[in-house]
Amino acid sequence: MGRKNVEELKFRRRREAKTNYAKRLALVKGNLDRIVVRRSNKRIVGQVIRYNEKGDVVLYGADSRELRALGWPARSNRSSAYLTGMLLGSKIRPEDRQKEYILDIGLNSPVKNSIPFVFAKGCKESGIKLRGVFEVEPKFYDSSLVSIYAKGLKEKDEKAYQRQFSTYAKEKVTVESMSKLFIEAKEKIKGGAINK
Repeated sequence: MGRKNVEELKFRRRREAKTNYAKRLALVKGNLDRIVVRRSNKRIVGQVIRYNEKGDVVLYGADSRELRALGWPARSNRSSAYLTGMLLGSKIRPEDRQKEYILDIGLNSPVKNSIPFVFAKGCKESGIKLRGVFEVEPKFYDSSLVSIYAKGLKEKDEKAYQRQFSTYAKEKVTVESMSKLFIEAKEKIKGGAINK
């Protein structure tokens, strides 16, 4: 294998936009376990990861799909991100709660009120010591804005409302009741409704 092929393999994950090695090195040098948040079109995944020379080790994990067991119609949105962060925090053992963690947002841009920071807010509110300040107003994650928008849209254009919120209707969820469902799911996580 020629020198050119070796160099191509070395940076494959960067070329595929999967890893920013400079950012990763800075996080690993901090010598803290990382709370990693990743978002796809359908779900949000959070993990506590410890660096190891042979490969990272996943200590704890939470997936937004687990929220369905709590009556929450899980999506890849801010409300689900917050609840997934709380869920991850609730799964961390008491002895590990005393440790400090660092947030790893991967290749996401650090935008105020974005999903990674709403996720971090959920982690912090579950009692996790996460380095950094993550101030996010509740209206950005408690579904109140979605409920207000849905109510206005329904009054203005019933067909547009049906089109936009059809997946919720299939699950027999009214968008106007999302704030109530959010509070109920949050209380269930606090009460330990999902096994750790």
